[in-house]
Amino acid sequence: MAWNIKKIFETDEDDEMKFSGTEDEYYSKGEEESKDVSNANKMILLEPRAYSESQQIADHLKNRNSVVVNLKRVTADQAKRIIDFLSGCIYAIGGNMQKVGVGIYLCTPKNVNVQGKISEDNSKDQEKSEEEIEW
Repeated sequence: MAWNIKKIFETDEDDEMKFSGTEDEYYSKGEEESKDVSNANKMILLEPRAYSESQQIADHLKNRNSVVVNLKRVTADQAKRIIDFLSGCIYAIGGNMQKVGVGIYLCTPKNVNVQGKISEDNSKDQEKSEEEIEW
């Protein structure tokens, strides 16, 4: 009988709460973001030119977007700082980072599964170019 009374007094707001997700969601989203499906699951390509742009990358990850980061336009020191910052962000959201090429990384949030791995070519030309860049 109590269940029927609860059903009678249930509001539309209660229904929205049921379907909005579980309590243990790992990202907090605003109302506008949760209603706008077009923002979800994008692949963002970025070439930062300074360490200060790493926060923008982290914001994309927080919004559940995958990011491909090309670090070829920054110095080796800045690239290391960016990778360190992104590693911390990815750890915090439970995501994943994978090296795709020399200075290129795929950063994904928890909701994206990446299958496969790109192996590094052991040719002498590849080793020389990596030594010059010192990643």
